[in-house]
Amino acid sequence: MASSNEAAAALLREYAELLAITGGDPFRARNYEKAGKAVAGYPDDIGTMTEAALTKIPGVGKSIAGKIAEYQRSGTFAALEQLRAKIPAGVRDLTRVPGLGPKRALALNAELGISSVGELTDAIAAGRLRDLAGFGVKSEERILRGLTVMTHGRVTLNVAMNTATEIIAALAGHTERVTYAGSLRRMRETVGDVDILATAATEGQASELMNVFRGLSGEVIVSGPAKTSIRSGNLQADLRVVRPGAWGAALQYFTGSQAHNVAVRQIAIKNGLKLSEYGLFRNEEIIASATEEDVYAALSMQWMPPPVREDTGEVEAALKGQLPRYVTEKDIRGDLHTHTNLTDGVASLSEMIEAAEKKGYEYYAVTDHAPNLFMQRMTEEKMLAQRKELGAITSSMTLLHGTELNIAPDGSVDWDEDFLAGFDICVASVHSHFDQDRREMTRRFIIACENPRVNVIGHPLTRKFGRRPPVDVDTSELFRACARTGTALEVNGSPERLDLPAEHIRNAKDAGVKFAVDTDAHSIGHLDNMRYGVGTAQRGWLTADDVINAWPLDRLLEFVRKGRSS
Repeated sequence: MASSNEAAAALLREYAELLAITGGDPFRARNYEKAGKAVAGYPDDIGTMTEAALTKIPGVGKSIAGKIAEYQRSGTFAALEQLRAKIPAGVRDLTRVPGLGPKRALALNAELGISSVGELTDAIAAGRLRDLAGFGVKSEERILRGLTVMTHGRVTLNVAMNTATEIIAALAGHTERVTYAGSLRRMRETVGDVDILATAATEGQASELMNVFRGLSGEVIVSGPAKTSIRSGNLQADLRVVRPGAWGAALQYFTGSQAHNVAVRQIAIKNGLKLSEYGLFRNEEIIASATEEDVYAALSMQWMPPPVREDTGEVEAALKGQLPRYVTEKDIRGDLHTHTNLTDGVASLSEMIEAAEKKGYEYYAVTDHAPNLFMQRMTEEKMLAQRKELGAITSSMTLLHGTELNIAPDGSVDWDEDFLAGFDICVASVHSHFDQDRREMTRRFIIACENPRVNVIGHPLTRKFGRRPPVDVDTSELFRACARTGTALEVNGSPERLDLPAEHIRNAKDAGVKFAVDTDAHSIGHLDNMRYGVGTAQRGWLTADDVINAWPLDRLLEFVRKGRSS
C-alpha cells in the first residue's frame, strides 16, 4: 500500500545506508540519501514517469534515475541486492539502534557474533561490550538509551497517513463516508495500525467495501461483515463498517483514546445513559449518534479536536465549557523554518516559495543552514547572494530571510551579532555533541536563548524516532530562559521529530513560553507537514495566541526583535 514515491525513496535510502555500512564513498551515499528525500517529497507520482522525466527531480541524475526505473520494472534494483548480500544477517537491524552506527554494528557482529537487537540487549546486560575496543560503560549507557526509543513495529505519522489516504481513495467510490480514526486521527507521535471507518446502508454495500479492502493486500489477517484487517509490510490496517446513522458515535468511539472514552462513558452513566459505537441511548431510545458534535452536546460537553482526547483534563474542561480555542492549520500565517538546495534541501528557492504561496501564507521564511554544519559548505558570500535573490522575487507573501544556526557545545552560534543583524529571523538548533551531560546541555541552550539574535530554538530535544533519543536537558530551566529572553520554542512538524513533544509543550506554556509551529521543510512535499506540527500543538493545548506564526506580521516582527530597538 506504500506509494511509488515512498517505496522508491525507501530503497534509495537503504542503498545509501548500505554504502555507508560497507565503507563506500560517503559523498555518494549522501547523494542517494538526498535523492531519497527528493523522491519522497516530489509532488507527482513517479510511478507514471519515464526514466528521462525522472532526471527532472532535484538530485536525481541518470544513474539514480536508472535505478528508479529498474525498481519500477522489478520492485528493486541490482546494485541494492548486491550490497544486501554483503551485509551479515542482523547487522542492518543493529545499525538502526540509535547511538550505535554502522561501524560499531559491524564490530559487534565480527567480535562478539551479535546479530540481533535481542542479542545486543543481552550482551550489554552481561557486560560483554566493556572490554571491546572502542566501547565502554558510557557506550553501553548510550546504546541502552537508544534501545528505549526504537519504535518496535510502530510507524511515523506520514507513513500511516500515506497508507490511510490510499485506502480511503480506493474505498471512496463505494461509500458515502470514509475516513481514518484511531491514533492517526489523534496525531499520536507514532502509529501501530491504521483504523479506517466507512458507512454502508446495506449488507451488500458492506460486502462490496470489504472485497475492495481485501484486494489492497495479499495478507488478510481477519475478515468479517463489520471488520476486516489486512497487513502491508509491517503495518496493519483495519476497516470497520457502520450504518450511516451511527457515523458520529462510531467515529467518536474508534478515534479514542481508550482513557478518554472511559471518562466520557462514565459521564453518560451518571446521566442514566449508555454510550457505545452505535450511539448514545436512554434505555432503547437513541439520543444522539449522527455526528460527534451531537454526541458530545447531548452529554453537555464541548466538542474537542481529536488530538486532545487523551484524558489529560479535556473531559472536565469540556463539561465546564472551558476548553480553549486550540490552534488550527487555518490560523497559521506562515512557515518560519524551511530549507532550499543551497544547503540540504532538494528544491530551489523559487520552487519552495511558489509552493508556499499555494498555502495562502501571509509570510514565509527561508532558513538555510549556517556554516558550522560543515557538510552544507555554507559561506557568508552564499548567504548574502541568497538574500539578494530573495529580494528580487515578487511574491504574494512577505519573504523573510533567515538561517538555522548551530548551537555549539559552548552555546555559541555560527556568526557574530553584526552579521546576524542582517537576518529577519534566526532559528538555532543543536546538531552535534548530543551526549553532553545535563548541566552542560542546559547551559548550552540557555546561552543560545540569551543571544539577542536568536529567535527560535529549533527541534529542542533533537530526537528522531527510532534513531536518536532526546538530549539530556533540564527542561524547566530551558523554559524559564525562553520566557525570560523572549525566545520561542519550536514545535517541529517533521514526522520523524514532532519536537517539542506535547508532554513538554503544556509545561513550557505554563512557564510563559511562546512557540513556532514549523515544518523544517527540505522539499516541497514537506510543507504539508504543518498538519503534524499543528496536531502536536493541539495535543499540547496551544492556542493561536501561543504561536508566533499565527500572529500578524507586525506582531511577529516585534517579537523577533527581542527587546531591541527597530
